[in-house]
Amino acid sequence: MMDKKAISKAYEKYADSFTPKPTYFKNSAKAFFAGGAICMSAMWFENKFIDSGVSQEMAATYVVIILIVAAQLLTGLGIFDTIAKHAGAGVIIPITGFANSMVAPAIEYKKEGLVLGVGAKLFSLAGPVLVCGITASVIVGVIYWVI
Repeated sequence: MMDKKAISKAYEKYADSFTPKPTYFKNSAKAFFAGGAICMSAMWFENKFIDSGVSQEMAATYVVIILIVAAQLLTGLGIFDTIAKHAGAGVIIPITGFANSMVAPAIEYKKEGLVLGVGAKLFSLAGPVLVCGITASVIVGVIYWVI
């Protein structure tokens, strides 16, 4: 009879035979180019706004609004997830990723109503991100103030 460690090791080997091997370089390249394409298109929009006479600050604001609205619309139409399957982590640059993390739970729980569904679940994914981000910024601010 086999001992528990041998059985565990045999099962681990068996499970590994079915687990797909990640392609780190390919995934990294896809994420790099997808994120780069998003950022490059954002810069193109910003330059077009500046060329039309809008100030740099307002052009940047307009581009942020465009990125947020685009990510929300693509999430609502179910296209964002399809793009994310192919582009990987490249589509979760902070602006588009945060917009997706706000809209996805709201859509998922809309059948439970506006208050208990959308309202209660709106920050279920983005909430921890906000808490961690705000906490980190406070800690860094205190360290900066002390130094």
